[in-house]
Amino acid sequence: MFRNHLKIAWRSIKKDTLFATIKIGGFAVGIAACLLIALFIHNEVGYDQHYTKKDQLYRVVLEGMYKGEVMKSTHFQLPFAEALQNDFPEIIKAGKINTIEIFGAGKRGIRLAGAAQNNLETGFVLADQEAFELLEVKLQQGNPKTALTNPKSIVISESKAAKYFNSDKILGETIILDNDASTPYTVTGVMKDAPKSSHLAYDFLLPIEDTNANWTNQNYFTYVLVDDHTNVRELEQKMVSIVEDYIIPAQRERGRAPDFIEVLRTMKYKLQPITDIHLYSDIKMSDGLKHGDIRFVWLFAAVAGFVLLLAVINFINLSTAKSANRAKEVGLRKTIGAFKSNLITQFLTESIVFSFVSFLLGVLLAWALLPTFNNMASKTIEMPWSAWWFVPVIIVAALLVGALAGLYPAFYLSAFKPVNVLKGSLSIGSKSGKLRSGLVIFQFTTSVVLIIATLIIYKQMDFILQKELGYDKEQVVVLEGTGILGESAENFKEQLLQLPQVKSATISNYLPVDGGSRNGNTFRREDEGNEGRGIPAQIWRVDYDYIKTLGITVKTGRNFSKQFASDGLNSIIINANMQRELGLENAIGKEINNNGQQFKVIGVIDDFHFKSLKEDISSLSLVIGKDLGSISLKLEKGNVNEALASITSVWDKNVPSQSINYSFLDQEFSHMHDDVERMGKIFNSFALFAILVACLGLFALSAFMVEQRKKEISIRLVLGAPFKSIYKLLTVDFMKLIIISIAIAIPVGWYLMSRWLEDFAYHITIGWGIFFIAGFIALTIAILTISYQSIGAALIQPLKSLRKE
Repeated sequence: MFRNHLKIAWRSIKKDTLFATIKIGGFAVGIAACLLIALFIHNEVGYDQHYTKKDQLYRVVLEGMYKGEVMKSTHFQLPFAEALQNDFPEIIKAGKINTIEIFGAGKRGIRLAGAAQNNLETGFVLADQEAFELLEVKLQQGNPKTALTNPKSIVISESKAAKYFNSDKILGETIILDNDASTPYTVTGVMKDAPKSSHLAYDFLLPIEDTNANWTNQNYFTYVLVDDHTNVRELEQKMVSIVEDYIIPAQRERGRAPDFIEVLRTMKYKLQPITDIHLYSDIKMSDGLKHGDIRFVWLFAAVAGFVLLLAVINFINLSTAKSANRAKEVGLRKTIGAFKSNLITQFLTESIVFSFVSFLLGVLLAWALLPTFNNMASKTIEMPWSAWWFVPVIIVAALLVGALAGLYPAFYLSAFKPVNVLKGSLSIGSKSGKLRSGLVIFQFTTSVVLIIATLIIYKQMDFILQKELGYDKEQVVVLEGTGILGESAENFKEQLLQLPQVKSATISNYLPVDGGSRNGNTFRREDEGNEGRGIPAQIWRVDYDYIKTLGITVKTGRNFSKQFASDGLNSIIINANMQRELGLENAIGKEINNNGQQFKVIGVIDDFHFKSLKEDISSLSLVIGKDLGSISLKLEKGNVNEALASITSVWDKNVPSQSINYSFLDQEFSHMHDDVERMGKIFNSFALFAILVACLGLFALSAFMVEQRKKEISIRLVLGAPFKSIYKLLTVDFMKLIIISIAIAIPVGWYLMSRWLEDFAYHITIGWGIFFIAGFIALTIAILTISYQSIGAALIQPLKSLRKE
């Protein structure tokens, strides 16, 4: 019997290849989209799942209130981890790491002892021995119990070991960092490469050598391993004692005012599961790591579900629309004794056959598209052919989707009464299409919502990239790894300024893009002494040409000048936001205090964006100081390649031992929003998938309508009906459905995208123009889809169509 069902299913496919192709093609597209999104989601939720004790491993997060707003931080004092381990028996081990460049993490020059050539490498992280063990670093060579216990030791990844060493025996070898041969580092371990699904990326681990063990400087991530019977919520409440026992006494010793102490008492600690760091980290934490977003995961899951649902709707629509073609078959089979259950089994078998063929094509399509998808999503996802679960999941999914998609058509078709069918009195095709109309409305409502979302995402990204930032990022080249220049940096800068293509230059690694140096400080007005609560602010070390090179506007006061000796000692320039936060109407000439160090404000600059546009502009100050991490050059307009060639020539003369590394400031700014841009591209691609599936269904339904009404059309043409009336006859009903879809989609799209834009501190306003464009696109797509069949019908030769009658 089953073999017979398969034969009939195959004949059904061969009998009407157009509808079969659209059924299978729509399914395959929907399945490919779902599979790609499923692999993406599996990758995202799989971060940090490799830890053997992942359910007991946490990162500490600090929460406090500042001016009525919740502030969060992941940076803690040097002795914080040790205090946690000593004071709370529930904490088995506590460790700390540092990813801040000013402490020697991030990006550094590296070479082997005795080698002349330096290389600029990223992925340096400072860690103590406890963190090394908590993060379960796997060593191929070396002792995991002592790898980071000695100063000036270094643990390198196996890929970097293969790059720099020809021998397998690497332990004890010497490495020079930042061309400082006076402080060599000894290789004490070779570790396996950090898992790609880790929230923390590293290739080089260095021991923490900071000895400033006070309770005021906060620079370290802290990880804890708790006992498996620990009540985490109770432990978080107990951890507040750290504030009373350590932090408040340290601040009182510095003379902090009582109201400031009361602010400290609002602080509390949260333990963030290590498996939540990638997807559930609030942007307010500002941990400097690359994160995913659980909201995007749910969004893509919803899109995948909609794409597959649209494909299933196509199947249901086409199956019920083709009921006329199967009605006589059902009537005859029932007349000769077929039971309803036999017919249901037959139609479900056909549906499952369609599903299996579609899944096969969909998997192959997803495999073919995976490299493009990886490039778009900046991932390295692979098709899990060898995974034990992959084939069973595909088979079960094909069975379930096929059964669910075919359930309604099977019961609908098997319910035909043979008497009505054989008398020719069965109401069929387009005359019984209320369900199909509803499903078409659902399909195009979904499509229009996706079009609206696509347009808004595009406009928001364009807004970000084109927004006035408060500084000039165009024509600025950033030379990286310039710490190797040491004391000769100023001389190198002067040589560059002699080039006709270089307009100005500045030495500072504090740049308004990701990867630039950052720090956190507390400032107070000097007239408040220690009575003020203080405001959090950045303090950037720059040179005299920083403001000029980046095109920052001095609002009041003046820029730094070598004519004033005090500018290199205690002068400071603050941004407008910091002036407001300090409560100063005119800050020029006022004294402000940073942890006991006094500064005199000589200028106020306009606010400029130095973080992602998802965040508000915060307080920032500039002081004269050395920071040799990078040199930025403002170029004259002209031939950029010629300018780069000249700059490279100067570099090679001064630093023959290291290849030049440079980037463009505007590109680095764009990279700050790569995550949003990537998510936008992925969303837009799958929105296109969904619209394609919806159009396939509309195309097939319009083809069926033409087929069902050929006789009527032919008679109308014989009676002299013009082309215009035939075209209108076949399109007006569909247009009504599309207009209803647009009317439903507009408020839904507005609500969803308004919520999405709330993530950005600076964003576009959703205007009616977006909805008009979305509606126009939907109508145009629908008209083009339907017109092919409608025009063909209006041009048929009626005699050929009526000859069979």
